[in-house]
Amino acid sequence: MAISTDPAANLRRSVYLILTAVAVAIAIAKIVGAEALYEPSRYSAPAPDSYSAYPPDPPRKWPSVRPEPTPMFSSNDKSRWATVKSLVEDGTFVIGQRVIPHPTDSKQKYEDQGIIRKGGGYDTVDKVLNPDTLEFTSSKPPLLSVLVAGEYWVLKKCLGWSIDADRWLVVPTILLTVNVIPFAIYLLLLARLIECTGKTDFGRILSFAAACFGTFLMTFSFTLNNHLPAAFAVLFAVYPLLSAMAENRDMGPLGYLVTGFFAALSFTLELPAASFLVGLAIPLLIARPRSTLLFFLPAALIPLAAALAANHAATGEWLPTYEKFGGPWYNYEGSHWAKAGTPNAKGIDFADESKDVYAFHFLLGHHGWFSLTPIWTLALLGLLGASLHAAGDLKQLVKSKGCPITPSLFAALTLVVSVVVIAFYIRETNNYGGFTSGPRWLFWLTPLWLLALPRAVDRLAPSRFGRGLAATLLALSVIAVFYPAANPWRPPLILQAMEFTGWLRY
Repeated sequence: MAISTDPAANLRRSVYLILTAVAVAIAIAKIVGAEALYEPSRYSAPAPDSYSAYPPDPPRKWPSVRPEPTPMFSSNDKSRWATVKSLVEDGTFVIGQRVIPHPTDSKQKYEDQGIIRKGGGYDTVDKVLNPDTLEFTSSKPPLLSVLVAGEYWVLKKCLGWSIDADRWLVVPTILLTVNVIPFAIYLLLLARLIECTGKTDFGRILSFAAACFGTFLMTFSFTLNNHLPAAFAVLFAVYPLLSAMAENRDMGPLGYLVTGFFAALSFTLELPAASFLVGLAIPLLIARPRSTLLFFLPAALIPLAAALAANHAATGEWLPTYEKFGGPWYNYEGSHWAKAGTPNAKGIDFADESKDVYAFHFLLGHHGWFSLTPIWTLALLGLLGASLHAAGDLKQLVKSKGCPITPSLFAALTLVVSVVVIAFYIRETNNYGGFTSGPRWLFWLTPLWLLALPRAVDRLAPSRFGRGLAATLLALSVIAVFYPAANPWRPPLILQAMEFTGWLRY
């Protein structure tokens, strides 16, 4: 990437470095200080006469004995940690078994044993039961768990650490590796791209500050999840492409390899990112068929093959277990998901709303992409403005000898992928991602939207009002990002405000 001759570039690079150091330090502090906490406001009052203006729904019972301390927070991450433990310690993806007692025993219908047994520290609703073998496996795509298990195997064999006896060493070490180191690289690469795409000091610095502190990647930095690695993979995929775009050149073979590999990796981590993979592959195939076929596609096949192999090893099926949702793998007796349609179906997982209401809250309401992180309203304007010439650029795609994708085409790609993904989730889901502090299914789009910010903020930079507006939108985003400070698997700020006022309760 070309070195800037702007005299203020050195100062901006210093600002990027300082902000990166602070953001990474915050993420590290969150990890080393992580501990699942019991919040009194989320539990039923101990006696009928105790004050509770807005009791929890559904009711939760306060533990009668001291819970075991843990840095694992929710069913989501426990499901993955259980798989990691089972792979390394037992050599299997099976995290539990259902035992059916003798037919003459009428007192008990079944007993669930193994890692995910109730009270064992890894109990989770994110599991499926093979109806043929009565074995439990995680409902999460297994590739990430396999990669994390590789690190745990090294820690166990080389240092003798156990995920149970030494959980306060194992879990933070792995999260530093999976979440923080890639986050630091992600920020450094973003700084380079923002430096190239921005035109004003204010636009560049505010956009990078948003990358550091204004997105939910920071919120989820201290829990094991697929959303952060997917977002990192998306940026790593587009970095060679956007670097070539900034220098008006084509990518070399290494660029096509890196782009193909990480675009496919993002798909294995977030299945709707298939739209991103295809969205990159089609224009590259049209403009540079030889490089795409020789380098991009073979590199993309590596994570795709790994994901298929891991899934088959875990369940005996090639397709992810998500496609079995609604069937016996999910709706077994005692399953959280089997409550649907019964009086016990309470909470956000069983929200019964029209699609219009659901779409509103998904975009502008209590789980809104724009309401929780309003800085994205500026990014949307940047995407719309940059996309104006996409149709004309598409016609010149094959003739160009420079970068195979122009800034207008990249903005249009981001818009199309975002619309496809948002429409998919609005159509196919009803629970906003469950008990979570933000629209987590969209987090992997974060770097694509961040790259659209400088264009819009640059337009506001000359005006005092414009700068104040951009700074205010960033501040509001930071509030929502840091509000769930103790646990990212909590309702968002807006939903909790609605619950407190009695406006809405799931």
